[in-house]
Amino acid sequence: MDFLKGLNPPQVEAVTHVDGPLLILAGAGSGKTRVITHRIAHLVRDHRVPPSAVMAVTFTNKAAQEMRDRVLRLLADEYLDSKPNLSTFHSFCVRMLRRDGDPLAGIRPGFTRQFTIYDEEDQLALVKAAFKHLGLDEQFMKYRAALSAISSAKNRKETPEDFYKKAADPRLTRLAVLFDEYEKALRKANALDFDDLLLESVRLLRRDEATRARWNRRIGYLMIDEYQDTNRSQYELMRLLCEQHSNVAVVGDEDQSIYSWRGADIKNILDFGKDFKNARVIRLEQNYRSTKNILDAAGAVVARNQERVGKTLWTESPAGERIGLYAGFDAENEALFIADTIERLLAGKSGDRVAVLYRTNSQSRQIEEALRRYGRKYSVVGGFSFYQRAEIKDIVAYLKLALSPEDPIALLRIVNTPARGIGKTTVEQIEQFARRHDLTLWIAIGRMLDEGGFPPRAHAALSAFLNMMAGLLKAVAERPLPEALHEVLERTGYKKMLERDPSPEAQSRLENLDELLNAAVEAAGRGEGAVEFLDHAALVSDADSVDERAQISLLTLHNAKGLEFPIVFLAGLEEGLFPHSRSLDSESLMEEERRLCYVGMTRAEKRLFLTWAKYRRRFGSREQERSTRSRFLEEVPRALIQPLGAGEARPQVDLTAEAHEVRETARRNTFTGKTYNSLENISQFFAERGIPVPPAAKKPADAPPARPAAARPSKPKLAATVEHPKYGRGTVVRREGEGDDAKITVSFPGYGLKKLVQKYAGLKNHG
Repeated sequence: MDFLKGLNPPQVEAVTHVDGPLLILAGAGSGKTRVITHRIAHLVRDHRVPPSAVMAVTFTNKAAQEMRDRVLRLLADEYLDSKPNLSTFHSFCVRMLRRDGDPLAGIRPGFTRQFTIYDEEDQLALVKAAFKHLGLDEQFMKYRAALSAISSAKNRKETPEDFYKKAADPRLTRLAVLFDEYEKALRKANALDFDDLLLESVRLLRRDEATRARWNRRIGYLMIDEYQDTNRSQYELMRLLCEQHSNVAVVGDEDQSIYSWRGADIKNILDFGKDFKNARVIRLEQNYRSTKNILDAAGAVVARNQERVGKTLWTESPAGERIGLYAGFDAENEALFIADTIERLLAGKSGDRVAVLYRTNSQSRQIEEALRRYGRKYSVVGGFSFYQRAEIKDIVAYLKLALSPEDPIALLRIVNTPARGIGKTTVEQIEQFARRHDLTLWIAIGRMLDEGGFPPRAHAALSAFLNMMAGLLKAVAERPLPEALHEVLERTGYKKMLERDPSPEAQSRLENLDELLNAAVEAAGRGEGAVEFLDHAALVSDADSVDERAQISLLTLHNAKGLEFPIVFLAGLEEGLFPHSRSLDSESLMEEERRLCYVGMTRAEKRLFLTWAKYRRRFGSREQERSTRSRFLEEVPRALIQPLGAGEARPQVDLTAEAHEVRETARRNTFTGKTYNSLENISQFFAERGIPVPPAAKKPADAPPARPAAARPSKPKLAATVEHPKYGRGTVVRREGEGDDAKITVSFPGYGLKKLVQKYAGLKNHG
């Protein structure tokens, strides 16, 4: 296979570069994944580099798997005695610590290679336990905020002692104590959180020369994807792994650096040339995704930033349609516009996919409601991933406890799940005893049973629990993973608990457990055991669970990174919302918000719509507040904008989803032929068919002339146009009740939906 066929000149240059540092500045949609995978194949086949000596790291399991599959397809005709290492940073760190982590015990007391990985939910449980022990509650600080503060400190490589020394007030001092309590609990449980996986890997390589030299020999060529998103620990890991050869190629785009809040440092990519003086720089600027108008609009926005190396995206694609801009009266009207436009665009085009992007998750509610009124199915990205579902977490906790009985979070989760008579009071007794005697919960239970520390009922329940777990420890240690997992479901009574529940939810949970068994079978087929299976479950992220087959996806801008859609709506472009209020007083944060806007715009392939609301209800207030349109809208050249409002090329949407539903119902249930609803028309009906006109259908000679329609007293009818003294002309979309109590819902352009009591509304009929 010719690995250079179909590549443009800069891509060829990047693929054929072999030795020495390389910086590939890859603009959005410029084919960076193709370059990475073809470069790996080129190194293996044309330069006879052993596959195991090539390592590429990225940020999601999904991206790593896509790269792995592509490389193996490219090398399908080659005999490979090993496979290239393609993984996420965290997966690589887990593999290294499991394999070579023993020296870490000298600098992290209690560490063994059988450590447990704590995901975010486990970390929160640990924070809550620390709150409880220290007598704190969420009036001091929200649990998630405390965890975020601890994570930020660890990303800065600060210890609890460092944090304590710089604490400037009692609140930060308490946070430092909380941080210390959290760290002690992790070490006591022989557990690592996500930050620790990176931090301890760096410490291992830095402190142990033999381990560092061994990994430098193993990895002859290192590639790092999404380099603009790396934090300090990931940067240091890269420097340590290529210390002896500098064969490192980093691929990234400073204009897509949007994760500073989780420690990403844009200076890593901006300063690559300083770190490696002889680095070669290649720019990938040809875009294969978007139309010219979309690229020009996005490029004009991000060009305002100062922190960038600089590149200009171009495309051979046609200009395409201009960027649609819609200003809704309020958030509801904005959502209805989005839903109505999606309905129009997708009508008869089942192949197109749509994404609605927003700055914060709270914006999705009204968009979801609008889509539901149309009966449109949609997928919300960022909800619970498969491995975060309660039933999956429960069974995984049993596996964790069977592998590591010292794990307090796993034990507390399942000690009374399913219910086995071990109540809250008993658990608190165990926790107090363990703390008083500096024991793990597992050891504390055994000691208290020996000393007769429980009432008879609790004693019997805990004895049965320990006996059951003893059987599971043996099963997990000795039997294949699928069999061990099946044993967990049966011995614990978890499966029977769900089978006895007739609700649809219980059935769904059983199906999820079946899927967990399927995952275990697949893992066993790859030669993995329970430890590797649990590592994978802990490292799966929201980004890995994006359903790219969904026709309509709702997701935050941060979650949209790396994805692409034919049609994109970018909602809520208002000052304080997007850009976010936190960025208004910081130039660096404002530049990141601008990069986030660029990322959102460049997800679009064919159509891009930008929307905002003139009024929006904020922070649960009863009154809506006036909004100011985002500065990013002002940065898009006007020639590229197609306003979508009253009097423009496309009419403002004034029909709500309710009106659509009424129209569709009427269409399905109403005779659609010609109707005859006057004496003249009825006579015409009979005359056209050569049938004598019945006497009852004849107009009496002395009948008074019919009054003009405007003179007849009438009430607004469904789908009629009415005029309100304040809101102006609108369309009636729903009527409820009869007589004086009748209520009607009217869509007023610029004001949205209004529900009115008909007799008090002062409406004038307009047909």
